[in-house]
Amino acid sequence: MTWAHHSFAALFDASKPIRLKGTLTKVDWTNPHSYFYLDVVDSKGVTYNWAVEGAGPGALSRRGFKKGDVKIGDTLVVDGYLVKKPGVRLIDGRIVTLPDGRVINGGTEGDGGPGDIKPAEAQKDASS
Repeated sequence: MTWAHHSFAALFDASKPIRLKGTLTKVDWTNPHSYFYLDVVDSKGVTYNWAVEGAGPGALSRRGFKKGDVKIGDTLVVDGYLVKKPGVRLIDGRIVTLPDGRVINGGTEGDGGPGDIKPAEAQKDASS
């Protein structure tokens, strides 16, 4: 599953937050968005594979999330937002808790999603 570069609002619904806890099954360190996949067991014991979209590899690396930090079989917790299209198991992963307990901002900077700080706003805040 690959999507072109896009704004948050083009694909995701800010009114539908979701938390996934699952087992890592695949990682695609691609630009402009990285994707990783989790097997998540629902309340009925059924396992579903979810795709999680995040920032590109360079942005994630600058935030402290590097390719070697996770391996297939690790458990991750992801807070994000559901895709608008019904029946598709894809979320925008805004906050990722790694197996070692570190919490990383997984979102794409400047995409307009919840909690996003655009570079100009961050510079203004820093100069205050």
